[in-house]
Amino acid sequence: MKFHCIADEDTVRGFQLAGVSGTVARSAAEAATILGTVANRSDCGIVIVTEQLANGIRPLVEQIRFERERPLIVEIAGSGGLPPSHKSLRQLVQEAVGLHIESEKGN
Repeated sequence: MKFHCIADEDTVRGFQLAGVSGTVARSAAEAATILGTVANRSDCGIVIVTEQLANGIRPLVEQIRFERERPLIVEIAGSGGLPPSHKSLRQLVQEAVGLHIESEKGN
């Protein structure tokens, strides 16, 4: 099974350096067209898409996730990183469990 990245130019370039094919999407409409094409390829097992693009095509992403066995869609931060409002895994766990988690560094 092959991987395919749908993202901004810098992110696609980075994945291509690691041997992963990719397509630049500059809008939600472009991302939807690309995802539709890639998801229908029999050899595509995992699609990597930036969170920003995935949010713009959320209904299509969810449709593929719930109605198909393949491809697996993995959302990542784009080249700009995570938005400031994005909570870390530690923060999410602390909110869910209600406990403060200490790290080895004392954070």
